[in-house]
Parts: sequence; C-alpha cells; structure tokens
Amino acid sequence: MKDIKKSKFPLFTGIFVILLLIFLRFGLYFLKSDGFSGLSMALPLLLLFFLLFALCTSAFFAAWVYQDCESRGEDPVLWAVVVFAATPFIGLLIYFLRRSEIKTTCPACGQRISVKAKYCQECGTCIEKEDDRVMVKQGTHHLKFMIAGIVSMVFMLVCLTGFIVSAASGKGINTNAASNDRVWNLGTISMNYSAYLNDFWKLDFKSASDGFVKEQSMTITDAEAQLLYADISCGTVPDGATLILWLVQGDTAETIDVTNLSGTLKYPLDEFENGKVYVRLQINGVEDTVSEIYIR
Repeated sequence: MKDIKKSKFPLFTGIFVILLLIFLRFGLYFLKSDGFSGLSMALPLLLLFFLLFALCTSAFFAAWVYQDCESRGEDPVLWAVVVFAATPFIGLLIYFLRRSEIKTTCPACGQRISVKAKYCQECGTCIEKEDDRVMVKQGTHHLKFMIAGIVSMVFMLVCLTGFIVSAASGKGINTNAASNDRVWNLGTISMNYSAYLNDFWKLDFKSASDGFVKEQSMTITDAEAQLLYADISCGTVPDGATLILWLVQGDTAETIDVTNLSGTLKYPLDEFENGKVYVRLQINGVEDTVSEIYIR
C-alpha cells in the first residue's frame, strides 16, 4: 500500500504544479496587461476554464490508464505520464495500441500469465477458471475515471466553442484605436521583430490584416519639453494603403499619417499630461515596414 502511494505521489504533485503554473501565468499576464483592459472578462474566463477542464480531462484519463496498467502488470506511472503529457486523445490512442492483455499469477510458480490461459507457459500447471463475473469486473474497472474524463472533455469543448464564437463575433473586444483601453486585434500580423527597451520601441513587420493595431504603452515625464520621435519607413505602399500613428491618453487622441515620412518625425506632447500614453500604429495595407519610436 505504501509503494502505491509513493508511486502516485509524483503524478499528483505534477498535476498540482501544472495547475499552479496556469494560475500564475494568468496572474502575471493580468499584471502585465493592466488587468484585461479592453477585453470582456468572459473571454479570459472561458479560456481559463478551457485550460482547467483540458487539464482535468487529461488527469482523469491518466488516472484510468494508471489503474488499467496496474491490472496488466505494466508500469502505471510511465503510461499515466505519457497519456497526461501527450493529451488524452493521442495518449489514449498510443496506450490502446500498445497495452498488453490482462494477466494473472500462476498459483504454482508465480509466473505472470494471461487470464485466458488454460495452462501456465512456465510450469504447465492447469489453471482453474474463476467466475465470469471476475472477468466482467476486470473489464469495467474504475469507470468513474473514464466518465469523469468524458464529462470534463464535454465542458472543455463547450468553453472552447464559447471562446471561439465570442472572439469571432468581436463582442466584448475593444478594437477602437482611439480608445483609452487596450486594443485587441482579431486579425494577424507577420512579424520580423518587436521590442521595447529603455523607452525605445522598435517594430519591424512584413504585413498585417487591414486595420491591425500594434501598440505600446510609453511614459511622458515632461509634457512641455519632451517630443515624440518616430523614424518610420514603409517598404511597400499599395494604392490607398496608409500607416497611422495614434497617441492616446484619456479623452485626448491625436493621429499622424506616417506612411511617407521623409525624415524623423518630431511631435510635441504639450497637449498631453505627464503619465502613461498609448502609442499605436494602425496598419492599413502597408508592408515591409520598419519603425523606431521613442520619447525624449
């Protein structure tokens, strides 16, 4: 009994650590992104519950595999880890393709033999068959884990469907570049490089969905004296394509067309107050763009 508890301890510890890492990841993202500003709480909650139910699904199926392996004389911890790590779908498929038949112990020599065997392959002892009810019990052991795994999987799919539908509809997602909340994009961007270090924002991208907004939060320390500097070069500008620079702070929103800058833009910040300001680039069809933006 003690050996079984010891073998299960690493598995339960691993599950607890993964749960802790998921909550920690959400907590760090919450702090880094000023809470989920510009996003309805329903979306991150749906995503969080999807991850939790996905984890529960893997854990329940791994627990069933653990018990099944014990009845077949295989390494239960190894296969439970395989099923848990490889997702239940792939893990269970691998397990069902590789698992051995249920075995019992020869009463004469102790050799592991098939429950269907009439004679022991090692010593030749005739094996007396047990009641068929034993076979049924062995074939349907620990159904509670399998049922719990299926229920968790259903809830996981419901949360995923709700998240996809909500995200696709755009409900609860701020896409307004003039908003003082964080902007979330429903499109895609092909990125080469993006970094923000020492109040210096460098963005290099190939292309993006029409209207895609890339933003960076910067800080104004002396609005009367400081300027916003922008070195921006658009390599490919199709007809009608533009690149718009937004500066947003509270109810103040300024826009500058930076599609065809001939030199470094020097924009005064005296209309703003000291503190955080959103600096955004709204991409409307331009491609192969390199930008360097900073406040001095």
